[in-house]
Amino acid sequence: MDADLSGNLLVATPQIEDGVFCRSVVLLLHHDAEGAQGVVLNRPMEARIDAVLPDWQAHATAPCVLFEGGPVGLDSALGLVTVPGDVEPLGVKRLFGGLGLVDLDTPPAIVVPEVAGLRIFAGYAGWSPGQLEAEVRSGSWYVVESEGRDAFDADPGQLWTRVLRRQRDHLAFVATFPADPEMN
Repeated sequence: MDADLSGNLLVATPQIEDGVFCRSVVLLLHHDAEGAQGVVLNRPMEARIDAVLPDWQAHATAPCVLFEGGPVGLDSALGLVTVPGDVEPLGVKRLFGGLGLVDLDTPPAIVVPEVAGLRIFAGYAGWSPGQLEAEVRSGSWYVVESEGRDAFDADPGQLWTRVLRRQRDHLAFVATFPADPEMN
């Protein structure tokens, strides 16, 4: 297996031309020999959070809508939070850095005072053992370091471009790649 990529971003290359992963930015929540799981950070949905989790609507980071986390388990929800400090609050599982997953069955009154950002995802992205590594080798994904603010970006529609622009190599130029190559 390649190195553990947990905590990194997968940025879709222009090779992925359609579907949920077109121009997507995926935060890898977990990666090991058993596979990988992550959430797409830049796919806000029309649905408000209170349509499925009414107690959490008032605590979400703007835009306060559900995000399509990926094509797997669309009937389930994941809550991603920023956890300041070193303590793991009740109802939160720290993942890496200041990010954690919140148990959405925990009453918000217990969790909210202990966390900063909150974003809720319907579904997730998943890869079987070796699948993600093969996709990276085939040129479907750029693997780049994440920044804490990526998961809670106020303008997720522009995240793909912003993440690429901040790279210090040829990837910064990919940000200018038109959505429709015919327009180039």
